[in-house]
Amino acid sequence: MTTVTQMKCACESCLCIVSLSEAVAKEGKYYCSQACASGHTTGSGCGHTGCTCHA
Repeated sequence: MTTVTQMKCACESCLCIVSLSEAVAKEGKYYCSQACASGHTTGSGCGHTGCTCHA
């Protein structure tokens, strides 16, 4: 049996791979940052290098 420890951020436009132990969990989905988890309500991206996700 394989245990998943990392997965893609649940934000559709985000490219980040997030560790489940460090992820921001919201409604059963895992996000790389609070910005992604909140749906980019402030219009800012996740701030990770090379990722251009935003609202």
